[in-house]
Amino acid sequence: MSIEADFARLARGNARRRTGFDLAARRQVLRLLSAAIRRREADIIAALADDLGKPEAETRLTEILPVQAEIRHALRHLKRWMRPCRVRPTLAMLGTSARIRMEPRGTVLIIAPWNYPFGLALGPLVSALAAGNAAVVKPSEMAPATSALVARILADLPGELVAAAEGGAETATALLELPFDHIFFTGSPEVGRVVMAAAARTLASVTLELGGKSPALVGPGADLARAARMIAYGKFANAGQTCVAPDHVYVPRVQMGPFLTALRARIRAMYGAEPKASASFGRIVNARHFARLTGLVDAARASGAEAEGASSDAEARYLAPTLLTGTTPAMEVSRQEIFGPVLPLIPYDSLDEVLARIETGPKPLAFYLFERDPGTIARLTAAVSAGAVGVNVTLAHYLHLNLPFGGIGQSGIGAAHGQWGFRAFSHEKPVLRDRFSLLPLLMPPYEGLSGRLARLVQRLLG
Repeated sequence: MSIEADFARLARGNARRRTGFDLAARRQVLRLLSAAIRRREADIIAALADDLGKPEAETRLTEILPVQAEIRHALRHLKRWMRPCRVRPTLAMLGTSARIRMEPRGTVLIIAPWNYPFGLALGPLVSALAAGNAAVVKPSEMAPATSALVARILADLPGELVAAAEGGAETATALLELPFDHIFFTGSPEVGRVVMAAAARTLASVTLELGGKSPALVGPGADLARAARMIAYGKFANAGQTCVAPDHVYVPRVQMGPFLTALRARIRAMYGAEPKASASFGRIVNARHFARLTGLVDAARASGAEAEGASSDAEARYLAPTLLTGTTPAMEVSRQEIFGPVLPLIPYDSLDEVLARIETGPKPLAFYLFERDPGTIARLTAAVSAGAVGVNVTLAHYLHLNLPFGGIGQSGIGAAHGQWGFRAFSHEKPVLRDRFSLLPLLMPPYEGLSGRLARLVQRLLG
């Protein structure tokens, strides 16, 4: 069936869903999705191993668990989320009553990325279904095994609610020509601009989960062993192909030696002396990204940087955990989002110097601070504008369903997860009821009582 036919089928059911897709129906489809995932866990693990060399434990923790947790969270809280919210009248609206009703946006499009091709396709779908929408899911063609599996899973759900649209850029282009009510996109800022421009043609609302160069800062009072452990995990999980991975690390110049020692030890503890042989270390998604990453390392070396690690195998799409020192702001590795297992370490002499460098770039999706002094923590979390801040931890905020997940500026628009995901796919419709307000007394003609009342109201409220 064509993309246009799928869209038309889903759109035809919008009126029925708005009035008939109640709490019980939404819970039922969420349970169907959960069951479909459980039935295919072995297939999910195999597909992600094929596409990204992802270890089984990492697939369970970062792909399957977040989606199932989203479903459980929605099932537990959906009744409260759907309940109309009463709001108090302002002084000018005395005599009225008001509520906010959560209404489905309609037919929505979810465009998933390749780096977490399962979780970032179905996680937003949970929010879309919880909010009462129909959805077209576009899995990433760069993870073909997972894309095919996502399509098979979605085929288990009601056809009037969900459709999968497999394919490459031509499929995405065709989808963006259709008048969706909302578009949820996860990917690069460059493609995000294309999505937003397409949404503007039909005035669709958007949620853009983008990326950027998320910095980590080792403060002067940091626990170096903890910082090394958390940064190594955050950077090298999924072979560095994580939108909220630390992109680079600022380290006090006087502590660079001890921190490097701690970081080397942590990498060895996680992946052994030869990470290529480790069952815990993933692979680069394809030859193009492998060439891009090795090119960044080679160019940095040619300009004077030193690389530790950096062994590679093009045929296996393997690039070892790589530490870069001696980089400069002019190098491409300092300008481009790395999105791979390459970690520049940048010495600094003052926190003001670091803040100035962060402020000169686009606002990051995440900022990671490692520090024990409460005053320094308070100062830096207030000073850095980012999608989220992690203090003495990396990545974990993505899993916290009572926190919004999203960017700011070039790192994203809108938020996802939990109630924030539900709200992203909902229209918050105000309903105002007039019972005994003064409004009829303020209508024309204004020469008599209405005019006098208008002046009185202005004095009282102005």
